[in-house]
Amino acid sequence: MTHNLIIINTFVLYIGVMMAIGIYYYRRTKNMSDYFLGNRKLGAWVTSLSAEASDMSGWMLMGLPGFAYLAGLNAGWIAVGLAIGTWANWQFVAARLRKYTELAKNSLTLPEFLQNRYEDTTNILRVVPAIFILIFFILYASSGFVAAGRLFESIFGVPYEYAIFIGAASVVFYTLIGGFLAVSRTDFIQGVMMFFAILIVPICGAISVGGVAETIAEIEKVGASMFAPLTKPDGSTMGFIELISLLAWGFGYFGQPHILVRFMAITSSGEIKQATRIAMTWVVLSLAAAVAVGMVGRVYLTFPLTGTETETVFLVMTNTLFPPIIAGVVLSAVLAAIMSTASSQLLVAASAFAQDIYRTMIRKDAEEKELVWLSRASVLIIASVSVFLGLNPNSFILDMVAYAWAGFGAAFGPAILMSLFWRRTTKKGVVCGIIVGGVTVLVWKQLALFGLYEIVPGFFFSLIAIYIVSLMDNEPEKSVTDTFDAVGKSNI
Repeated sequence: MTHNLIIINTFVLYIGVMMAIGIYYYRRTKNMSDYFLGNRKLGAWVTSLSAEASDMSGWMLMGLPGFAYLAGLNAGWIAVGLAIGTWANWQFVAARLRKYTELAKNSLTLPEFLQNRYEDTTNILRVVPAIFILIFFILYASSGFVAAGRLFESIFGVPYEYAIFIGAASVVFYTLIGGFLAVSRTDFIQGVMMFFAILIVPICGAISVGGVAETIAEIEKVGASMFAPLTKPDGSTMGFIELISLLAWGFGYFGQPHILVRFMAITSSGEIKQATRIAMTWVVLSLAAAVAVGMVGRVYLTFPLTGTETETVFLVMTNTLFPPIIAGVVLSAVLAAIMSTASSQLLVAASAFAQDIYRTMIRKDAEEKELVWLSRASVLIIASVSVFLGLNPNSFILDMVAYAWAGFGAAFGPAILMSLFWRRTTKKGVVCGIIVGGVTVLVWKQLALFGLYEIVPGFFFSLIAIYIVSLMDNEPEKSVTDTFDAVGKSNI
């Protein structure tokens, strides 16, 4: 009981600090630019760690280790795909998106950027993307609340149905109050916590087993497949489609609104180079450690984990490895991971409704203060729907994330890439690409064709649709291409 009380007190202290940050930045949030982009004043460290913390979430500390617990190095292909995707996103997309969004009438959201990029007066480039953002972010945020529910259930024995509401309430509070500035600052803190937590658990676990050499020997006894990256847990050889499906997680980065919005908010494109180095160091070490957690946990734990329990391997190891005060800090990192991503997702989804649907279709003359309060109401409603979808305790976190990740990657990835780098892209091409990509993911997921991860057909069908429709359409107006050309010359 004393053990749990110490961990509870640590959690309460951590949540209190995060909420205090939210209240502080509530006083500094005066307009929509503050609420959604922090008035473009984020430095390299805050931008990079905020982007990665909002990206990885609880699935890095729970979902991926759970997969590695069963599959060993076979799970590492997801990590490889994600690392490559992270690098490509920072290397090619970040700086150009930062410049383009400011030159395109200081766009605050991705749908607004697309509308301004093509000088769309029909609002179709605001509404269509916003609809897909709402669909997939509700599912994505739900995966975070499932992780929160599993965290409180595992550590405190709180019934899952209650635990998910506790986690959701913590996230919603400071998202409602502080907006982007609060979320970005807390993401920085949470990114640091996640980094050290994911490193310390497998290291201490291996030491407890008897050292690195002894741990490796014990893992080999579990099964030869644990150290065979092309061998599945059942002993069969991984097929080409399965390998491509795991690596294809990297495609998703180009279309994740909650990550791309960090690029838009950095102080200047000149900060991108330093931010890239910081982000890549964080990602490579964290993903490698996440796989190690699952593999070390397989031999460290004296009892087997089955079903959705496999996704609690990090939690169980932490609770048994460390004294209560340290366990409380490490487990707070799990809550940090969940809060960082869910809050970012709620904020982007709320901006999609307030800026891209309400202001565009319902009340065009809405004032800034009204939109900020509407956004806060949207956060509450979206969170409620996400919690409802996550009430099933048998949901796998990694499966839910994979679905939403594919949806965003296929719907927005090709649209963003073509908009940034192909001068001939047209409005009609982008609209068709977003619809084709998003619908393909929704349909392919239900049909489960060929065992191929739905992001692969969704991404490439979307690219093809944008290319063909743009070529069939009239060439873009000169003013549109002039802005495109100006981006390459800009030093913003």
